[in-house]
Amino acid sequence: MAVPLDHSSAVDYTALRNFAALRGQLRVSLTPRCNIACWFCHNEGDIPPPVTRANRTLQPRVKQFSAENYLTSIEALAGAGLKRVYFTGGEPLTSPLARPVLENLPNLGVGGSYTLITNGTRLRTHRSWLAGTRLDKVKVSLHYFSDESIRAIANTRISIDAVLDGIEQARDIFPQVELNCLLQRENEHEIGSILEFALNRRLPVQFIELVSTDFNESRASSAVSADALIAHLRTLTADERTEVTGVGQGRRVFRVDGVEIDVIHRNLGRHHVGQCGACPKRTHCVEGFWALRLDHTGSLQPCLLRDDLRLDLSKLVNHYRHFAEATASHVSAFTEGSL
Repeated sequence: MAVPLDHSSAVDYTALRNFAALRGQLRVSLTPRCNIACWFCHNEGDIPPPVTRANRTLQPRVKQFSAENYLTSIEALAGAGLKRVYFTGGEPLTSPLARPVLENLPNLGVGGSYTLITNGTRLRTHRSWLAGTRLDKVKVSLHYFSDESIRAIANTRISIDAVLDGIEQARDIFPQVELNCLLQRENEHEIGSILEFALNRRLPVQFIELVSTDFNESRASSAVSADALIAHLRTLTADERTEVTGVGQGRRVFRVDGVEIDVIHRNLGRHHVGQCGACPKRTHCVEGFWALRLDHTGSLQPCLLRDDLRLDLSKLVNHYRHFAEATASHVSAFTEGSL
């Protein structure tokens, strides 16, 4: 079990504890590399795969973290209160560190959870050892529903069958499986099919509007509003609620025959803090403060759009208490707007 830290030091943990209480996420990127290259990928703030494919001189930052470093960091931050841990990338299952990290996860205790976010194409290959991990949930990205749309969106010759098979593998292994889908022009004609697929398998699905970054701004015209989908869902069910509490964006939650359909809707606002007040990117920020992102270099980032707010924790990874204290101080300053 992650050991709670002694908070008797001068460092104020209030902002970090509040963030955790509001269901803030710790997103742990195991690698910036991926076996596909979705055009909208934000790569947790690093250079995305489609950019590297187009220009090999543009590479993600150099890896520094080992499996042991990741595990120590997770335990330190869980001890400080961050117990909702999501493993991302890139594609996390392309990383050689995936197995030694995921097989040795600390017990987070009451209220803790581990979620793997994946494109699904590697789940069959790794299912034998994944079944023995502490993962509570797998979230599979299903942004496409045909070979034509996966090529258009992910620039890959991998068949949609590999993704759909990965979803079935996940259903065999894990107690909770969810889907997520980015709304875009390239899949607009398939949203109905993706929704039907999820409902037939009783899989919760989250539909998301585009998060604009410097890397995908050239295709901003591909963004699609959630309004049409929301209107359609209202023809299927009267069971709808709106959630605007906590961190991140507001969402509309529908229950269709007992299956939860979650729509992240920018019209509902998002959770901003002090640093957001004078931020030059505020006008096109649709996320707000909802996640702390720990990456393969040992850096922690409270905002996807602001590289200059990244905190280098690599030198503190072997100093359990100092690692958590530095994180708490950074979150306090970000919340107050003094970074």
